[in-house]
Amino acid sequence: MKNLSMTGLFILLLIMTACNDQTAGSVNGEWEPKGPIEIVAPAGAGGGWDTTARSVAQVMEEENIVEEDLGIVNKPGGGGAVGWAYVDRKQNNPHHMFIGSPPLVFIPLNGQSQIGYEDFTPLANMIADYAAFAVADDAKWDDLNELFEDMKENPQDITVVGTSSPGSMDHMQFVKIAKAAGVDITKIKYVSSQDGGAMTQILNGNADVFSTGVAETIEQVRAGKIKVLGITAEERLEGETLSQFETAKEQGIDATFVNWRGFFGPAGMDEGQIKYYEEAFKEVSDSEAFKEIREKYGWQEMYMTSEEYKDYLDEQNAELGELLEEMGLTE
Repeated sequence: MKNLSMTGLFILLLIMTACNDQTAGSVNGEWEPKGPIEIVAPAGAGGGWDTTARSVAQVMEEENIVEEDLGIVNKPGGGGAVGWAYVDRKQNNPHHMFIGSPPLVFIPLNGQSQIGYEDFTPLANMIADYAAFAVADDAKWDDLNELFEDMKENPQDITVVGTSSPGSMDHMQFVKIAKAAGVDITKIKYVSSQDGGAMTQILNGNADVFSTGVAETIEQVRAGKIKVLGITAEERLEGETLSQFETAKEQGIDATFVNWRGFFGPAGMDEGQIKYYEEAFKEVSDSEAFKEIREKYGWQEMYMTSEEYKDYLDEQNAELGELLEEMGLTE
């Protein structure tokens, strides 16, 4: 029994040492991961978070930027909050992270989550994506101004559909552009279709306007089933189909909306750990492989360091908070 107890104690010490090695902090400002890295996409497969996370991980592995294994884990629910809560429980463990975007600001502001960007370590932003506002191909509107003129008259007669919850991204990206066009944003009729049926609602006439990302419209535009009235980028995007989409600014509406996407680690990461990931993400961002991926999806380069990202998030929090407050959607 004594030998068995000693053996058990020895195994326990080995496990504890391995755990300490994996979560140990930086030495002289230098750090490298000591085991597999888990990246959480806080939604199901195939969406913007999942696609971006898998694209970044693919380049990291193929370009040998990170030597350890990278695993993408989907944790859908709560508009992202389920995935955030999971990483929040990994404090001081730099082998876990998640990909985030504006819902990380919107959802805490509108009271749907008690966890927000301040509870994590911003590592690096990677891309800028943009919203598109699409309607059925036979809809009577051909541009945003025609749509918004009707909405100024009878906003309750026009249904806007998106995949995010009310007060989150698909809703508020439309609200921001509509406000700049002079629409009474408190009367906009928005419905949430989080089961992936938003496009179907447009095609069968159950909704009028689809607020989504530009990449989600390309296939149906090519098929001649929908048309894009406008996008929220500063200028036209490149690509055979994307270049056809007029911006809101081209149509005289002085507003944009950026769907930034980047990576966050748990709280408690030190400078050496942050530096390691900053440099790895920068190498991905600068690579030809990731440039091709950006072009494929209509993304633009928007790399930010950890410190730049935090300052940007503070600005976003203030700006988007004012918009939600005007809508009466803040806690």
